Amino acid sequence: MKISIFKRLTTAYKIIGKNFNTWFSPIITAFVLSILKLAVFTGMLLDQIFFSRINSYKLKKPIIIVGNPRSGTTFLHRYLIRNKIGMGGELWKLLYPSIILQKLVKPFLPFLEKISPTRHHSTVAHKTSLQSIETDDASIFFRFFDGFFLYGFIMSWAEEDLFHWFDPKKRDMSKRDYKWLRSIWTRTLISSKADRYIGKLFSVSTNVPGFLESFPDAKILYMVRDPLSVIPSGLSLVTGVLDKRFGFWSLPEERRAHFINRLYKALIELQVRFVTDWNSGAIDKERVMLVHFDDLMQNFDSLMTEITDFVDHKPDSDMIADIKETAKKQREFKSKHEYDLSKFGLSETQIKKDAKIIYDTFFNE
Repeated sequence: MKISIFKRLTTAYKIIGKNFNTWFSPIITAFVLSILKLAVFTGMLLDQIFFSRINSYKLKKPIIIVGNPRSGTTFLHRYLIRNKIGMGGELWKLLYPSIILQKLVKPFLPFLEKISPTRHHSTVAHKTSLQSIETDDASIFFRFFDGFFLYGFIMSWAEEDLFHWFDPKKRDMSKRDYKWLRSIWTRTLISSKADRYIGKLFSVSTNVPGFLESFPDAKILYMVRDPLSVIPSGLSLVTGVLDKRFGFWSLPEERRAHFINRLYKALIELQVRFVTDWNSGAIDKERVMLVHFDDLMQNFDSLMTEITDFVDHKPDSDMIADIKETAKKQREFKSKHEYDLSKFGLSETQIKKDAKIIYDTFFNE
């Protein structure tokens, strides 16, 4: 199945115009994205000339954190990077992955922060900025105007369910995406003088076996959290962004329900795909570690011992002290992010039914 970027752009434009009565600003956004794509393309060509290591660089043992939004992926991702187990991508570097382009853009970061889409994020649900470590899925979105970011925020509004546009079983763009990820991960490691990349890709949930085949020495940390918590929290995150940008909760109830239902099904499907592959034996369990959200909060110190062993990293004395301090903070932490199922037209019975395979696999003790 081929879905051209022109078709994705025009479809997104119609969806935004119809649902949010915004017809002009998307044209400006598309123009800016086009300029960005051209600048990145030019910069990355120049990188190959001035940073010749890029052409022969070999990625070694990347660590990828996978899981639904609001399952603890961001915390773990940033924690591992802060403790120098590896290096990850700051959002602005995912937008401008060329090393040369980054040198030109860096002085303007304070200004870019003021106009960045990150200002629409709820700081309670997910604190971020251009200089925050973020998910590598964002880079796929900005480079190709494609992927689950596009479906989650825009294409879920379509009258026709367009999930098959982004389903790797129907339209597999992994070769394109993995080639791109290798190129930006290589540049990040070279520019930061690091030797191991730590990424975060919730989209990998749909095809973990394929990812592991493409990156034969990679290891995955898969986040497991109770669907009764992670689903409404994920919905709250996305609708919070849309509310700040477009006034989501002031839209007609029918339109809100249509979007929430589509996004809900996608969030369930991301988890179901992983669990199905896990149960069938399609996933090499020697290379994938399950990380339970409850352990992240209540047993952080023992969990980190397991994680560092799994990724072959020996913590130094500073990291050991930090783990102990963080474990105490985690046990005392109380989230300010509140939500309820009724707000999204959901019930506990429905979620447990739709997520039965998840509960049977990970929560049947």
